[in-house]
Amino acid sequence: MLIVKDCKAVWNNCLRIIKESVGEQSFKTWFEPIVPVMLQNDVLTIQVPSQFFYEWLEEHYVQVLRRAIDTELGADGRLEYSLMMEKESEQSKTFVNQVQGKPNGNAKFVNYNSPQTVKSPFDLKGLDKFSFSSQLNVNYTFDTFIEGDCNRLARSAGYAVANKPGVTSFNPLMIYGGVGLGKTHLVQAIGNRIKQNSPDKFVLYVSSEKFTNQFLDAIKNNNTQEFANFYLQVDVLVIDDVQFLSGKEKTQEIFFHIFNHLHQSGKQIIMTSDCPPKDLKGLQERLLSRFKWGLTADLQQPDFETRIAIIRKKMQSEGVEISDSVVEYLAYSIDTNVRELEGVLISLIAQSSLTQKEIDLELAKQTLQSIVQNIESEVGIDYIQKFVAEFFNVTVDSLKAKTRKREIVIARQVAMYFAKEYTNLSLKSIGFHFGNRDHSTVIHALTSVNDLMDTDRKFNATMQELIKKLKLKAA
Repeated sequence: MLIVKDCKAVWNNCLRIIKESVGEQSFKTWFEPIVPVMLQNDVLTIQVPSQFFYEWLEEHYVQVLRRAIDTELGADGRLEYSLMMEKESEQSKTFVNQVQGKPNGNAKFVNYNSPQTVKSPFDLKGLDKFSFSSQLNVNYTFDTFIEGDCNRLARSAGYAVANKPGVTSFNPLMIYGGVGLGKTHLVQAIGNRIKQNSPDKFVLYVSSEKFTNQFLDAIKNNNTQEFANFYLQVDVLVIDDVQFLSGKEKTQEIFFHIFNHLHQSGKQIIMTSDCPPKDLKGLQERLLSRFKWGLTADLQQPDFETRIAIIRKKMQSEGVEISDSVVEYLAYSIDTNVRELEGVLISLIAQSSLTQKEIDLELAKQTLQSIVQNIESEVGIDYIQKFVAEFFNVTVDSLKAKTRKREIVIARQVAMYFAKEYTNLSLKSIGFHFGNRDHSTVIHALTSVNDLMDTDRKFNATMQELIKKLKLKAA
């Protein structure tokens, strides 16, 4: 074995060669932290801060390292890595793992399993990480998340992950959907449940915007490794709105390696997005492929029954009682998303408190008039199509399609009938909104509905029920 100073001298010579091939920032981040350990039989062992660090070197700088080793030790020279890990037990253990499939073909990986020093600003100081804030809203729980057909799969998957993080095949778990449908609520409910069941796990919620800003600050302050070390210690990573990583190549790069490390270590990854992975733009293909490893579940607009349940749950939590007619009016009036619905409920409670009035149908309408645009003309063509489609359990797209299935035809004719009754649209315009159909098709629909109402008692009862609900909406 050569003496230690020869080991250092060889590595210093390697550093001079490396410095000529990489930028100053990269050199400071990825090579200055390396410590030479030993030199034996043309095998140089260097110590790196973490497995993530090692993987980064092997992926990005293996050719640079190879050239430096060849220059200093010749063609037979080899490189081994010594990894300083977080302590997992009282006794240190040493093992050697032959790395397969790496570009240099000769690298060995030596794990001394001894404490690693992590610098600020991401220093968790060992076990202090368990007292680090998870950034979770304690009010976001499964008890306050109303289940319905619109979210059942996502909620069930989330519940399974919450009870067995990192163990189920739902890793990563991707929840996607439009604005205000409860994505953040659900993923934070998962995090809160995990913390409740396993207080020793480090659960962290972070928006992709905050993650990006942290990374940019780390680059600015030469703390990229400390940034990575922080996230590598997380047991459950909840990252919100990953679509905002679009176009941020460097941020995607670091997230890719953090994702790999956590996933390979059996840690749970939970993400939200405004669309499924296949529709995400501006993200690296290798990142998108990993997003598809686990389960992707969507949140849809809440249906009428779910909106009813949300209203009643909210009012119950606030200690407020309202009549069924008010509940139904609110559920029919706000059919976009949960966030808007809850905002209206908060405003309604405030109005009741400030005016000392009981929450009745009149107060509900007055409150909505100041919040929702065009409330007096609520019943438009879009609303009618959604309303009828939901009632007949078909899709709006099917109402506009060319299909002649009986259940679709009846729903389409009913929707056309209501469009004529509750809007000022011409027959031609109504036809246009139903797949660019001719005005004669609309006339036929109106005739068919009127005939059925006259001859079919069951159909007439159905129409009366629908008319009652639409009148309530338009009142």
